[in-house]
Amino acid sequence: MPANEMKSASRDSAKLMNRSDLCRRLVEKLVHEEAVVGGIGHTHFDLWASGQRPQNFYMLGSMGLAVPIAFGVALAQPQRRVFALEGDGSLLMQLGALGTVAMHAPKNLAIVVFDNGVYQITGSQPTLTSYRTDLVAMAKGAGLAQSAWAADEAHYDRLVDAALKAEGPWFIAARTDAQPPAGVTERDAAKIRGRFMQGLGVSR
Repeated sequence: MPANEMKSASRDSAKLMNRSDLCRRLVEKLVHEEAVVGGIGHTHFDLWASGQRPQNFYMLGSMGLAVPIAFGVALAQPQRRVFALEGDGSLLMQLGALGTVAMHAPKNLAIVVFDNGVYQITGSQPTLTSYRTDLVAMAKGAGLAQSAWAADEAHYDRLVDAALKAEGPWFIAARTDAQPPAGVTERDAAKIRGRFMQGLGVSR
């Protein structure tokens, strides 16, 4: 991707988009059994509603661990593209993971953060990003050079396309609204884990 694409938006200038729509856009591009780890709450609810895949992992109650889990999958299966879908509140809880990702630099990993500035599932209390915290600036500071705000849906699509084709790691942030999720995930942790392991080809 040209360098100017990575600099084309700031958090303040980025369009406010819909998380459910962005999840669907990403899932529609997955044709090679890419792994996707959906963070807790509405992030994985929308991933679920975008179409269940055995390569999807829907997190239940483990706040802040979408990036570490996706990072582990990326290291274990370097031939597979891996996406971590996370919310701003959860990412803020586990910022150290960004430095670890940057240090090991897995070429097959992309982190996608949906930033609506609130802890939506617990009552919409404001997160730090509703004040002055810029997650892309933090990712770049951690060493993730390929980090960008999605200016709008078309730019988001191009960033995801780049993450599917070019070497990573990638950090893609999108400002999102506070609309409710498009569905609710089933709450069977053993079933979710088992299906994901099968999807990764590590169990029958």
